[in-house]
Amino acid sequence: MVRNGKNEVHRPEILVVDRKYEGKYVALKSFTDNTVLAFGDDPVEVMKRAGKGESAEPVIVFIPEHNMSYVY
Repeated sequence: MVRNGKNEVHRPEILVVDRKYEGKYVALKSFTDNTVLAFGDDPVEVMKRAGKGESAEPVIVFIPEHNMSYVY
């Protein structure tokens, strides 16, 4: 749980649950729609493939491998 300066509470949201995406870049339809449009090792290629679909502005996220910590 994260609090911002406005005392609003933001809870972490799970965007992708399928383990086949671990260690991959995943293009989602939007932040509110978790539909996977494309995935792969190269974020540029994932974005190109996702851009050919129905979403005007797909969201690219990196899904860490199981039990791995990443600092952004």
